[in-house]
Amino acid sequence: MRLSIKTSPDIAEAMRREVLAGEKATTRAMANVGTDLKLAWRRQINGAGLGTRLANSVRSATYPKSGESLRAAALVWSKAPKIVSAHDQGTTIRSKNGFYLAIPTEAAGRAAGGRRMSPGEWERRRGIRLRFVYRRGAPSLLVADKARMNKKGLAVLSKSKTGRNQVTAPIFILVPQVRLRKRLDLERDADRALNSVPSAIVAQWVEDRTKWPPNVSRS
Repeated sequence: MRLSIKTSPDIAEAMRREVLAGEKATTRAMANVGTDLKLAWRRQINGAGLGTRLANSVRSATYPKSGESLRAAALVWSKAPKIVSAHDQGTTIRSKNGFYLAIPTEAAGRAAGGRRMSPGEWERRRGIRLRFVYRRGAPSLLVADKARMNKKGLAVLSKSKTGRNQVTAPIFILVPQVRLRKRLDLERDADRALNSVPSAIVAQWVEDRTKWPPNVSRS
């Protein structure tokens, strides 16, 4: 009795296609995992009340930039890493020059784009000199004398010659340091993303199998 074994398709070709399918599945899976983590971090930041602008500073990218690889990787980062890290870890913020931190009050208002102003910038914009007020046992202040409050509750230059409606408005509260409480847990979402990688790759591989023969031919 004679036995013969014949493989079809060719084993080498089948293995080549399987490797290409693996490269495709891995690259797509990492792109999906990176995007999911980016969106999870953005939701956390928005949910903590830190604003859409900071949330949108979170970005993601997949490597390699072009083509597919079994060693594909995803990178998720923030374009404002110091701010995000401060809220993620909780930290003490001190003035760089060793003096006070100036915390603006509601009367200070904001610059274009919602940015907080420094005392010097506030003086230039409002045309009012700020006066230092020391308070024993309480934070010191920078106040604006002979100002008036507009309809938005902001301190502006008073042009009254009689002093009518003029006020002394606290513009900045001066403190030696500020302790930010931990408001984020980015590591939690990162761990979930990392643990999801194997199943994400398998899911992509299975999806390609349902579209057999997969479009993985490469010259």
